[in-house]
Amino acid sequence: MSTPAKTTSQKPARGVDLWGGHFEQGPAPLMEQINASIGFDKRLYAQDIAGSCAHARMLVKAGLLSATEGQAIQDGLAKLKAQIEAGSFAFTAELEDIHMNIEARLTELIGEPGRKLHTARSRNDQVATDFRLWLRDAIDASDRLLQGLQASLLARAEEHAESVMSGFTHLQAAQPVTLGHHLMAYVEMFGRDRGRLRDGRARLNECPLGAAALAGTSFPIDRAMTAAELGFTQPMANSIDAVSDRDFALEFLAAAAIAAVHLSRLGEELVLWSTPQFGFVRMAEDFSSGSSIMPQKRNPDAAELMRGKSGRIFGSLIGLLTTLKGLPLAYSKDLQEDKEPVFDAVASLQLCLAVAAAMVAGMSVDTARLHAAAGVGYTTATDLADWLVRAAGVPFREAHAIAAQAVRRAESLGCELAGLALAELQAIDRRIGAGALEVLSVERSVASRTSFGGTAPAQVRQAIAAARARYL
Repeated sequence: MSTPAKTTSQKPARGVDLWGGHFEQGPAPLMEQINASIGFDKRLYAQDIAGSCAHARMLVKAGLLSATEGQAIQDGLAKLKAQIEAGSFAFTAELEDIHMNIEARLTELIGEPGRKLHTARSRNDQVATDFRLWLRDAIDASDRLLQGLQASLLARAEEHAESVMSGFTHLQAAQPVTLGHHLMAYVEMFGRDRGRLRDGRARLNECPLGAAALAGTSFPIDRAMTAAELGFTQPMANSIDAVSDRDFALEFLAAAAIAAVHLSRLGEELVLWSTPQFGFVRMAEDFSSGSSIMPQKRNPDAAELMRGKSGRIFGSLIGLLTTLKGLPLAYSKDLQEDKEPVFDAVASLQLCLAVAAAMVAGMSVDTARLHAAAGVGYTTATDLADWLVRAAGVPFREAHAIAAQAVRRAESLGCELAGLALAELQAIDRRIGAGALEVLSVERSVASRTSFGGTAPAQVRQAIAAARARYL
């Protein structure tokens, strides 16, 4: 889709009087500046034209337009769409918004039928319809990008279903897991993001068109027809709600904000893991940058920006919540402030999703470094406690204390748990047998976590297969 043409400032088109002669003079330049939305809502042109086409067909069916008039409108709107996409359509701020810009040019192009198109509708229900149509498409595109990110994560998870690494709590070494298991956590997180977007889309998919300004219309219109033509499930049930509701925008922004949290957490881990101190991964050069002064630097800028852009998306949500929270029903001009935060959030979210999928696919993983770090920090201490419960019948709380003593002994000797001799362990508790030594390796620890959703490689592979069936 081509970028809409540049906005210009000129007098309203001949035959178009926005206020029907009620005002004796035009707006002050500052009023025009604060009032006009064409600078950003021109991106709704395709949705506005689609809504007008559906509305015109309905007016013909209702006998409010002749078939000839209806066809002239359809042909004229098709020409205008082609002009916009070719970049030859001159938008004007004096016509305020996308609706009046299109209607004015249509009237210039086809004459009297263009002046009849606004029968039984208002810009209030028109913009609500356009915005829902635009956001519906944006949700679908975002869902596809989330799916692509899941596919990238699943591919790397399968590659590393057996690659042992340290799992962390409090950013401290906790228990051994596999990298595949760790990446699958993000697959599930982004799956919930997709669910939230689908839920919001379903509630969004009701049509405001025909609510007019706020009270409905006295014309014999068929709102179910326009709703069906535009792919909505049904018309909105209340005309006041139809023009004043922006829940659909808030729901999207809330879902986008949660997705941005998940992207930011992934970005943070990639930043940490790519440091020399961790050394778990190396980011691809085409998603890294250097330093203007330090020649050795390899900075994970894409991951950092993915982390940073979460703040913009959060701000969009808070901004629109604040705009809406004090508005009486039905329509107020404040609602014009709904689109820019959504447009910005969509752009930020979709960019980050595409970047995340590419970064995950392109990063190289140092499995040796992962394995070496997996046992650091006495990560198999829980395995010793579990062995005491399982093999010696020791109550878990007592087993926990015994394992803690083993950790302290290893610390004093400067070795890992797996480096303790059986005699050292039995000096702590005589019930520790030779079998305990077999559970202290990180490979045995990981392999033992066979509960559903656990980190054992067999469980990870099952989770990958289930996720592919569910998400891809």
